[in-house]
Amino acid sequence: MSDSTVTQSEGREEVAVPQAVTVEGRRSLLTRLRRPRRPRLWFEILLIAVSYWTYSLIRNAVPEQRTAALRNADWIWSVEHHLGIAVEQSVNHAVNSATWLIIGMNYYYATLHFIITIGVLVWLYRWHPGRYAAARLALFATTGVALAGYYLFPLAPPRLMRGGHFVDTVMVHHTWGSMASGDLKDMSNQYAAMPSMHIGWSLWCGLTIFALASVPWARVLGLLYPAATLLVIVSTANHFWLDAVGGVLCLSFGFGVARVWYGALPYRLPRGVAGPVVRGSVSSPSSPADRHVPLP
Repeated sequence: MSDSTVTQSEGREEVAVPQAVTVEGRRSLLTRLRRPRRPRLWFEILLIAVSYWTYSLIRNAVPEQRTAALRNADWIWSVEHHLGIAVEQSVNHAVNSATWLIIGMNYYYATLHFIITIGVLVWLYRWHPGRYAAARLALFATTGVALAGYYLFPLAPPRLMRGGHFVDTVMVHHTWGSMASGDLKDMSNQYAAMPSMHIGWSLWCGLTIFALASVPWARVLGLLYPAATLLVIVSTANHFWLDAVGGVLCLSFGFGVARVWYGALPYRLPRGVAGPVVRGSVSSPSSPADRHVPLP
């Protein structure tokens, strides 16, 4: 009887051990996938290029539902009037009266959207490798969810409204300031204004700089950048105020995705990349002390 008991006990152990190993293996794999790793330059360049190409392809493949887009623009305009914030037309005309200013804004709209975003990614890659992947995930998730907005809610920008009396500043001043105006208009979906990714990306850049920069003036510039972008997108009649709200909501979703996957917001993660765990070591690079390394 004693032998039988031992045999049954051993049998139960033989069944339980593989299950424990399987569960532990899954947890270990998930932990490895969620652990920030040192990014590879060639992979990041390829990933960003392919991702932006895919985003542009899908965005521009969304049917240009002109009738629905114009109807939605009228609705947005009426909502803003009801809220007392429909001042885009006044801002557009006021800034357009200063030729040097509006031309500068046209070029701002066309270029800084990409230059600043890439610059912040490079900065994170070089100086904050432990936070890079999470911050990049937040940016990618923000951009990805914006595609749903373009498909579900086609929206004409103010400059294309019927009877809106907005000035298309690129057309008037013959500047290269928008992929949706002039000779380049056929290369971009003109009715993908909601949400504004100029706001989504610029706010991502601004928050990243503000959270991680150690130089006070750089942190101030980080906050001013999305504010200046908001003024530019309205002055050039490319977006309504509420388009900017859509961009903020998309960014919130992006940060939520990064928070769920990595267990913390990108800026709360260790600055460095955790190395292989050595048995018997007292601490690792991912210890809490690493979270407070002085920033450059």
